[in-house]
Amino acid sequence: MSELSRDPIAPGGWLGLLGGGQLGRMFCHAAQSLGYKVAVLDPAADGPAAMVADRHIQAAYDDAAGLAALAELCPAVTTEFENVPAESLRMLSTRCRVSPAADAVAIVQDRIAEKTFIAAQGIAVAPHVAVREESDLRRAPDALFPGILKVARLGYDGKGQARVKTRDEALAAFAQFKGVACVLEALLPLDHEISVVLARGFDGKDVAYPVSRNVHRDGILAVSTVVGDTDPSPHREAATQAARVIARGLGYHGVLCVEFFVLQDGRLLVNEIAPRPHNSGHYSIDACVTSQFEQQARVMACLPLGSTRVVAPSVMLNILGDIWFADDAGTAREPDWAAALAASDSAKLHLYGKREARRGRKMGHVTIVGQSLAQAQADAARVAAALGVPAP
Repeated sequence: MSELSRDPIAPGGWLGLLGGGQLGRMFCHAAQSLGYKVAVLDPAADGPAAMVADRHIQAAYDDAAGLAALAELCPAVTTEFENVPAESLRMLSTRCRVSPAADAVAIVQDRIAEKTFIAAQGIAVAPHVAVREESDLRRAPDALFPGILKVARLGYDGKGQARVKTRDEALAAFAQFKGVACVLEALLPLDHEISVVLARGFDGKDVAYPVSRNVHRDGILAVSTVVGDTDPSPHREAATQAARVIARGLGYHGVLCVEFFVLQDGRLLVNEIAPRPHNSGHYSIDACVTSQFEQQARVMACLPLGSTRVVAPSVMLNILGDIWFADDAGTAREPDWAAALAASDSAKLHLYGKREARRGRKMGHVTIVGQSLAQAQADAARVAAALGVPAP
């Protein structure tokens, strides 16, 4: 089957997934609700997606036999995280429909290539310089300090990043990162962060979700707030248009998220692209007509994309493993889920089935919907208090 074949896959058929984490688990639920069977290729024996998939192929992401088994079973394959080897996607594309394509993922996997691509689309990014060796840091403009040094590949959730006030600190951080390729990015006067999740089909049609306003703590998304069609944000149209330009420029098919910085002077800059469903789009499961995960399945199966309309304002709270260790003794104990759900009758709890809670590990999320944004925010504050997490 050609990668760009538009032949629909009827419910009852198989959809394939590279990756076994929580995004894959939620994809499985959505695809199965449409009537599809899902095969997951993942090296872990007990990942969140493997627990609920119809078949688990336990193999490395570059294992030729595993990839062949996935392609033999599934006429369409996707991925749930960006660090799957692009070459694996390229191999699969000779035998089945793959979304997103290897070339698109390869760009997004490398911060240097990603920023170069975004700028080439005429979209603003933060001032930066590629760092491949010490001399690049020594020649970096003074205006990039203070800044953030980020590894070019394999960084996520704040990992592989260091804030550096001076050139010497940047050199020390570069050495700590073992001299791998990095990007040095200027530290800018940030007002807030937003994101746009977009789904684009093989026919070139796309649908965008409303802008999500996001709060990060220690580099990890903590809270996402979505108003919907009544969102007064002055950046709503510009951010949505930028996401569309990026998707088209990449020749992208599937679900992607574009994260933005909104600076204190009102400027809008792209931070990064995620070639998959995104944490900031989890609200769509409970607050939208069609979730981001259902859109992912629809793209793969060449079904029409669904409505992204928000049916109610929402606040999503990430649940990290820290709350299992919230007592003074630091011993693990189960959070009081009953108290959290009692705090709001519109709170929807999603746990990812991970067997071990660890500090900083994403264990689940709660989405609180309300008739108004004020109600959702008030209810979210009560849920947060019940779980022992900072108020949104």
